[in-house]
Amino acid sequence: MRTRLTDLLGIKYPIIQGAMALVSEAKLVAAVGNAGGAGVIASGGRNDEWVRSQIRLARQLTNKPFGVNIVFKDKDVEDKIKVICEEEIAFITTGAGNPVRYIDTFHRAGIKVIPVVSSLKLAKRVEAGGADAIVIEGMESGGYIGKLTTLALMTQVITEVSVPVIAAGGFSDGRGLAAALVMGAAGIQMGTRFYASTECVSHLNAKQAIVNADDTDTEIIGSLHGPAVRIVKNKLSDKFLEEEKAGASAQKLADLVADAPRKASEEGDTEWGAVYAGQSLSMIKSIGSCTGILEQVVEEAKQAIRDAQVYSSTIRVYR
Repeated sequence: MRTRLTDLLGIKYPIIQGAMALVSEAKLVAAVGNAGGAGVIASGGRNDEWVRSQIRLARQLTNKPFGVNIVFKDKDVEDKIKVICEEEIAFITTGAGNPVRYIDTFHRAGIKVIPVVSSLKLAKRVEAGGADAIVIEGMESGGYIGKLTTLALMTQVITEVSVPVIAAGGFSDGRGLAAALVMGAAGIQMGTRFYASTECVSHLNAKQAIVNADDTDTEIIGSLHGPAVRIVKNKLSDKFLEEEKAGASAQKLADLVADAPRKASEEGDTEWGAVYAGQSLSMIKSIGSCTGILEQVVEEAKQAIRDAQVYSSTIRVYR
């Protein structure tokens, strides 16, 4: 399945693994790469030496291209940028800040830059700054979210920029990939689906929480004071919204969720921890291998495109 994204990164399938804090590390990244997609190490909340060690471990586990996600709000972001440039990885994705000032730095190191944006304005800004591709992430995604849906972003961004566009937010099966390609996207980014994979290092309880969840089993917390975050509903989300409604301070709310992602991913506490997950949960019915996941998604996409061709041949337009 060849697209502008596969050509850009030298991968088999037009699918990027979304960077998930405390979850996306070398083993998952290598498994996605070996299966034909593009893995991404999540550097958010980690130090620069951890990032270096994970890059080197990933290289031992795969000879396929992979990337690192950079969170610009991290205080040690300059240290991480230095490590990434020294290690000369294939590409970076970015979040929580403006990457434009660093694009030339990455390009000089031979690294492609793929910013994650949540609006047309930001997409145009990073394209003008030299981005090689763009991820447009809708509010259906897990973790930190924007205000626009994935469909709204695809409708308004893809025709307005010339670089390849990767759609993200709510993708978990091949029909979603097919829809994105039909809309003009060069591929998709999936996070939650890879969270529920055998190669993911996250606690089994957290993976099972995703598999057990229904379509309405996510909650957005943090909308009042920001940033807004989508997680699987649990006692933590109930408590957060209760405190928020009662007028709790931003600091009290921040303290409530400060260690929540680690509690879920490392300790397996799915009631008071935070499992970041997107909205297309009912399609994730089991914990599978990255190879199985990617092959199924691609085959479903091919079938969906074949079906669409059949449907289009039977449509009659009356004037």
